[in-house]
Amino acid sequence: MIRRRLFLAAAMVAAPAAARAQKPLQLPTKWYAVRVADDAFTVEMPGIPDHRVMSDVSARGTPFTLHSYSLESGGDSYVVQTAFYPFDVDTTQPRVVLQAALDARAQKLAGGKWASVGWAMIDEAEGVQSFGALPSGGQLRQLSFLKEHRFGSLAFMGANVTGPDPDRFFKSVKLK
Repeated sequence: MIRRRLFLAAAMVAAPAAARAQKPLQLPTKWYAVRVADDAFTVEMPGIPDHRVMSDVSARGTPFTLHSYSLESGGDSYVVQTAFYPFDVDTTQPRVVLQAALDARAQKLAGGKWASVGWAMIDEAEGVQSFGALPSGGQLRQLSFLKEHRFGSLAFMGANVTGPDPDRFFKSVKLK
């Protein structure tokens, strides 16, 4: 009788341990340094992104190439884009160019405007960081910069655009 009670007690203790052992192992996210086109800058992303090359044209019709790096991780989206604008694009006033990019993106936000916009220098490049709500209910955090003719943009979309992962993403950008 005592052996049977010990066996049942041991089985009751082992059952929760076995249930915990069946929980999938969650490994920490591995971050990678991504070197964008023409070695213009690097940024860290929590995985290896998909790289796409797209053709675009300036307002005056001069073709140029846009590189886009995107990644979905843990329900969040990370996007990095860069282009070397052709010389018919006037980049002597970087804020004008960046404001045009902000205005174009704002049209896709809930309410058609950014909740917050802050200008700052990023490694000797004019930059702007913005926050806004998406129509889907998520949030968008974006950092855009212009250094001479090099345009760069980082975007994070998710439920919470502040925190360790988005902050690491935005703080990791290093311009050449």
